[in-house]
Order: sequence, then structure tokens, then C-alpha cells
Amino acid sequence: MDLTTTYMGLSLKNPIVPSASPLSYKLDNIRRMEDAGAAAITMYSLFEEQLDFEAASLTHFLDYGTESFAEALSYFPEPYEFNLGPDEYLEHIRKAKAAVDVPVIASLNGISDGGWIDYATRIEEAGADGLEINLYFIPTQLTLTSSEVEHVYLDVLNNVKAHVNIPVAMKLSPFFSAMPRMAAMLDDAGADALVLFNRFYQPDMNIEELTVGPRLVLSNSDEMRLPLRWIAILYGKIRSSMALTTGIHTSEDVIKAMMAGADIANVCSVLLQNGVGHVSTLLTGVTRWMEEHEYESIDEMKGSLSQRSVPEPAAFERANYMKTLQSYSGLN
Repeated sequence: MDLTTTYMGLSLKNPIVPSASPLSYKLDNIRRMEDAGAAAITMYSLFEEQLDFEAASLTHFLDYGTESFAEALSYFPEPYEFNLGPDEYLEHIRKAKAAVDVPVIASLNGISDGGWIDYATRIEEAGADGLEINLYFIPTQLTLTSSEVEHVYLDVLNNVKAHVNIPVAMKLSPFFSAMPRMAAMLDDAGADALVLFNRFYQPDMNIEELTVGPRLVLSNSDEMRLPLRWIAILYGKIRSSMALTTGIHTSEDVIKAMMAGADIANVCSVLLQNGVGHVSTLLTGVTRWMEEHEYESIDEMKGSLSQRSVPEPAAFERANYMKTLQSYSGLN
């Protein structure tokens, strides 16, 4: 059974890749994920706020969300609360590369085009096989246009690509007004992969204490429908590899991701719930399903349920909305 796939130029033994998360804080976890069958490891993110950056550029973008309230600074952790600083992150990559044989993909998380991008060079020098750029960007300023938001992503990608030779993946928000056009522009700018989608953690409100704060809610399989749809639409239209992230919990979810056209399936919540060894359970299920349905390789199934391959391409567009409404017969 040929489970191999190619992701942003990297040859992988299978399509299951743990995504950026606290699971990669410890070398022991990284080794255990490889032992369980993970094809690559995406390291936890190093944040722009942890680096020496161009303060004016960062402040400019932070102001979009804070409206210049000084109290907003309290939402940022103190430096000592971050797991590892910049130098420690580089050393962790070096140790991870020495500890495992699978590719190690670093992750940078930021929103400006400031000096933090220069750090990508040091990540490459530390031995990372690839780099994922996570732009966790919430545009809240009324004067900010959609075009300006798009160019934040494009500017960061162009700057990073100018500094490194390793492949670069862009982790995207699902909220662009014209997703195919945005994907095409990033593809043209040289993105080696697109990761669909960033799962924004929504703040919650405490109505007794009158406070707003974070609350972590792990994903479920239903949440993969959004990236599944867009990967199926984009498949065959762009050169960039595609990773489906958010909501992959079962072997069947992995199969769906491949049939939509993804090159890899990023997993996180399911490993947080079941342990990193659960990668082997997913792989066993994928292999069993392929045997039962007489698929010999991942490539054979890849894109088979994409928009360009299915008998009803309109199922990914407005027709799906209409059919969904008409299918519900529980009204009196």
C-alpha cells in the first residue's frame, strides 16, 4: 500500500502530519509522534512578539485590534510565560532534527512585515526542512480595506521568500472575500503550500465578572467541512501544495481530505485528546479503508472528489445551500 505523498516539495511517507501545537514542546513527544508514524512534524509557533522586531510596524497593526487602549497590553503574556524564547527555539529545532528522521517544519506567527521576518534565515540555518507562516490577523479597523489585508499576507510571503531557500507554507484565514483569487496570488508569489484554515480562537465573556478572556475549545470533525470545500474547489487550479487543518479526527476524515485534493492532513485536537500515539490508529484505519476499497496509493484517490472531478461541480457552490435547505423535512 503506497501511502506516500509530496508536500511543498518534501517527500513524505504518508499524509498525516501533526500541526503546530504544544505537542512539540518536548523532544520526547516529537520522537513518539515519529514512532507512531507521523510523516513530518510542524513545530509549535514562535511569535513575533518574542523577537526583536520593528516596533513601529508592529504597533501599527496591533492598533487595528486594540483601538490604542493601553489595557490591551495585559492580554499579552509576559516574556517569561512563553515556552521558549528565540534562541531556545533555534536550539530546539536543532535537537529535533538530530532526534528524528522525518522532516521538521518550523512555524512563525506574526502580523507585520517587520524585522521578525529576518529570523526565518536563522530558522533555516538551524536545519528546518520547511517553514509555515501563520498570520493570525484580525482586521478590525473600519478604514482597512480587503485589498490592504490581502497585501499583508503577500508582503510577508515575499519578504520571507527573499530570505530563505527552504519551502514556505502560508496558513490562511477562511475569511477572504475572494478565496480563489487570494490563493492564486499567493501561488503566483511563490507559496510552496497553503494551509487551510487557521482556526481562530474566539474570546468568551464572563457576564458575572464583566470580563472577556480566552477559552480553548478543541475541534470536531464537522469543522473540517469548510477547508474540505475550499481545497476541493482549488484542487488543480494552483501549483501550491495544500494542507487541510482543523477537524481531522478519524481515518475517514483523512481519506476525505485526500479525496478533496489535500496533500497532507494536519492533526492536533485528536492527539491532544487521545495522545500522540493515536497517529498509528489513524494510519491503520487509512490503510484498512484503502484495502477494502481497492485503492493502491494516496495519489490514486487524491482529488477524486474535487470540484473538477465530481459529476455535480455545483455541489460546492450555491446549489449545495439550496439542496441542504430542501433536504430538511422536520418542519411541521
